[in-house]
Amino acid sequence: MSYLMKGFKCHSPVMCKVAGSLFKAHTLKNALGINEQQFKISRASSQLSSGKANSYNYIIVGAGSAGCVLANRLTEDPQSTVLLLEAGPKDTLLGSTRLMWKIHMPAALTYNLCDEKYNWYYHTTAQRHMENRVMYWPRGRVWGGSSSLNAMVYIRGHAEDYNRWSREGALGWDYEHCLPYFKKAQTHELGPDQYRGGNGPLHVSRGKTKHPLHQAFLAATQQAGYPFTDDMNGYQQEGFGWMDMTIHQGQRWSTASAYLRPAISRPNFSVAEKTLVTKILFQGTKCIGVEYVKNGQRKKVFANKEVILSGGAINSPQLLMLSGIGNADDLKKLGIPVVCHLPGVGQNLQDHLEVYVQQKCTKPITLYSAQKPLNMVRIGLEWLWKFTGEGATAHLESGGFIRSEPGVPHPDIQFHFLPSQVIDHGRVASTMEAYQVHVGPMRSTSVGWVKLKSSDPNDHPIIEPNYLSTERDIWEFRQCVKLTREIFAQKAFEKFRGPEIQPGNHVQSDKEIDAFIRQKADSAYHPSCTCKMGQPSDSSAVVDPQTKVIGVENLRVVDASIMPSVVTGNLNAPTIMIAEKAADIIKGLPPLQEKNVPVYKPKTLETQR
Repeated sequence: MSYLMKGFKCHSPVMCKVAGSLFKAHTLKNALGINEQQFKISRASSQLSSGKANSYNYIIVGAGSAGCVLANRLTEDPQSTVLLLEAGPKDTLLGSTRLMWKIHMPAALTYNLCDEKYNWYYHTTAQRHMENRVMYWPRGRVWGGSSSLNAMVYIRGHAEDYNRWSREGALGWDYEHCLPYFKKAQTHELGPDQYRGGNGPLHVSRGKTKHPLHQAFLAATQQAGYPFTDDMNGYQQEGFGWMDMTIHQGQRWSTASAYLRPAISRPNFSVAEKTLVTKILFQGTKCIGVEYVKNGQRKKVFANKEVILSGGAINSPQLLMLSGIGNADDLKKLGIPVVCHLPGVGQNLQDHLEVYVQQKCTKPITLYSAQKPLNMVRIGLEWLWKFTGEGATAHLESGGFIRSEPGVPHPDIQFHFLPSQVIDHGRVASTMEAYQVHVGPMRSTSVGWVKLKSSDPNDHPIIEPNYLSTERDIWEFRQCVKLTREIFAQKAFEKFRGPEIQPGNHVQSDKEIDAFIRQKADSAYHPSCTCKMGQPSDSSAVVDPQTKVIGVENLRVVDASIMPSVVTGNLNAPTIMIAEKAADIIKGLPPLQEKNVPVYKPKTLETQR
């Protein structure tokens, strides 16, 4: 979804010259020393290579949305030594985020969404309910993980998602125990209140463009009978409004920026990049460290307290299985010695699928002209110089949540509105003036799995999301298209509305809509739930509510994989919350709790809106 910077190649001579002069003007101080931080990082890497510093209290695998949070919080105690290992590179160039503009310029987001350098670049199996399409699944492989690749949408989910987690066996993870950790993480630019945080590391802001098409979209949703909500992360998720974004002062505010960089100078913290962890080490069922490959050399490093996996919903179960934790029958077939038979590892895979409904715009006000080469240079220069302008937003500034039908207790469909056209994950340039919504069901009943392809850590695992395998999911998607068309048909869009591009006016019957969904729906990039949190008595659970892997000692998983079920919305904010809460658990601190915080409920469930 790189709406503006598509085609703005890094080998552009103009960009190289500009970047060079800006580097001299703005980052000379950093380049000369990066203070002691850059030295500290290289020292950690050289220690790892030489094997000198081979024992820590905690080893965290994965410097992503959860790993960066844990590294920061666990090193707040100067007595705790922490090693953070990341398979990908740093998110800076010569210590500068400005020079790594492909990551840190919000509008440039699809560059790395579609680039193997910072991305695991996963693909699913051929989806038999979607005309055997192989689906593209980008996942972050860089400091910040997927928070360095995502569309920067900050959505927490609905309060009832967390109450459901508690009912599913994740005791202590209900809304009143999760809300305080959302707040602890956050500094919202609108200030703290009963729902927002005011002094956390994660800066959250609202869009600044107030684009007329965003305003038309919000007016159209109200004309269609939906409420306006002034904070879909607060009292009322249901309705439409302005979305929160992890953008701070015009830059992407990933967990690398929010949590990792502020902690790097701590003497009890070491971090290494381009370090692939290949195996968890055990003595019997006690976890004692990890094996990793760096610079082509295989090494071991040890943890005298715990190893914590924060690789995400694909990498964490993959590493568990490679290390002998998973379904014993599957592991034996691959010749992997079984440490613990835990059949839930890699199961319960859940994701959000979405489709783009696109309308041609009759006025030249979309982002189409911004994607012309000269305009991209102008936008890029302004951002490089001042972190302002059209490069300083991801442009997904409005959206909302609704219920698909009467009787649904809380929203199960999400909308993101964009004043542009996206084709093939942004890998193909927009062809016309157009606007679109990304729309999809939030609690699909289709569930998949992740399994090892081989015992080689370099082989991507087999990813089977099993999309659209239930009648309910197909019906919900049909509703998504019909309800979106109803919004786009409202009076607020009259002066902008051209012909429908996608699905197109020829797609009208249920059968035609279903065929369109099978052909065009794509992942919203929200894989989760593959190391499900639950009670030890639940044979499908992988970690207990303390995030400890069941059946072994000194090993935890802390990332989106431990969600018992997928939440209603984007996953970055909930993943950060999970890590904040887990950090307190690991430190042995009493859990934060806020009782009786009010949450909106519809006046009646007899109507859909």
